[in-house]
Amino acid sequence: QAQLVESGGGLVQAGGSLRLSCAASGFIFSLYAMAWYRQAPGKQRELAAFISSSGTTNYADSVKGRFTISRDNDKNTVFLQMNSLSPEDTAVYYCRSYTGPHWGQGTQVTVSS
Repeated sequence: QAQLVESGGGLVQAGGSLRLSCAASGFIFSLYAMAWYRQAPGKQRELAAFISSSGTTNYADSVKGRFTISRDNDKNTVFLQMNSLSPEDTAVYYCRSYTGPHWGQGTQVTVSS
């Protein structure tokens, strides 16, 4: 059974940075694409960043140039480095594996102005 556990969220001022982590277990991590989604209050969940099993990445236009997704297959972990954060980035961030799919429980990111 795939399990995903996010960490690294919190409160940060506009212009600041955060690094999210998602520890995966229960499946062969290196074989599957992974992604970070986010859901702001009153809005639908949206894709923020995607990384394939081979390391190819893709980003939503709204985060391109500010966010970086990466993965460490030895540690079964996917990361999201978020820089130049703005209040519009405030959301619950979810890790997703393309195994079912499966989702983590989410981690709150709040950016104050």
